Amino acid sequence: MNQQSSSYFDVIHPGILTTIQDLGRYGQSHLGLTSGGPADKQAFLWANRLLNNAENCPVLEVNFGGLKLIAKTATTIAVTGANAPLTINGHSKDSWRSHRVNPDDEIEIGFATQGCRAYLAVVAGLLVESQFNSVSTVIREKVGGMNGGSLKAGDHLFYEPSPKQPLYALYANDIPRYANSLTVRVVTGYQYDLFERSELAKFFSNEYQVSAQYDRMGYRLNGPAIQSNISQLLSEGICNGAIQVPPDGQPIVLSVDRQTIGGYPKLGSVLSLDLDLLMQTSQGAKVHFEPISIHYAHTLLHLAKAKYTDTKLIKVAL
Repeated sequence: MNQQSSSYFDVIHPGILTTIQDLGRYGQSHLGLTSGGPADKQAFLWANRLLNNAENCPVLEVNFGGLKLIAKTATTIAVTGANAPLTINGHSKDSWRSHRVNPDDEIEIGFATQGCRAYLAVVAGLLVESQFNSVSTVIREKVGGMNGGSLKAGDHLFYEPSPKQPLYALYANDIPRYANSLTVRVVTGYQYDLFERSELAKFFSNEYQVSAQYDRMGYRLNGPAIQSNISQLLSEGICNGAIQVPPDGQPIVLSVDRQTIGGYPKLGSVLSLDLDLLMQTSQGAKVHFEPISIHYAHTLLHLAKAKYTDTKLIKVAL
């Protein structure tokens, strides 16, 4: 951490589980280190873009809310993600736009009513020491962020002081909508044939619900049990979004803090765009699955990238 900077946020209330994330820690799985990174990558990217930051600038991922900070010097922030009340000095402010804050301003993110993860970015990103080429926090591995853990009251979050700059907002029609019922597209994988047609039909035609066991490692779902022709495989690397089926038949969608290897059979992998939306749901959310080809997935990703690049921001008066 850059202790030379006199600019920092003083953490008054850390929230339920607030961590520092960049885009993730890649190329380290041979050490047993998972990728980490934002649970909702799109919201993370927008938080940085609203400040004209580089894509990989470290931000705060705020789970459910309850965060309160005090800025020690002037800077500009942006908040995206879950629909959670944002206030500066007690005055309500809009998310999905940037805001100027002054010395001793109090910034508070209340508890989310739609979605469950908000992202708070600061101009040029938080100043955090990198570990294994990333600052992303993975609490299970005790790596990244604030000594490998979530924020605590009294922590200092350092940043570079910044001059006044234009403020930007996202048009309302471009703001993602988070819902408690969604259809998730699945790129089927090479282990697809380990499941009988009747089991696949059961999976793709029925509704599942997010169970009480959901976090950044993965979402365990409740619904009709799915059985494969083989219950255990040799352990192998696991990608983000993989849908594994343990012996009890209840699918688990793995995410950014997943283990690096596993041996349960896998139906395929959730399209990353849909995984972002799934990771904004909580217990009881209803999920349907739809199979797609990898070629169609590539098309969807290219279209989404083009839309993101072409989306114009609103310039807001200071």
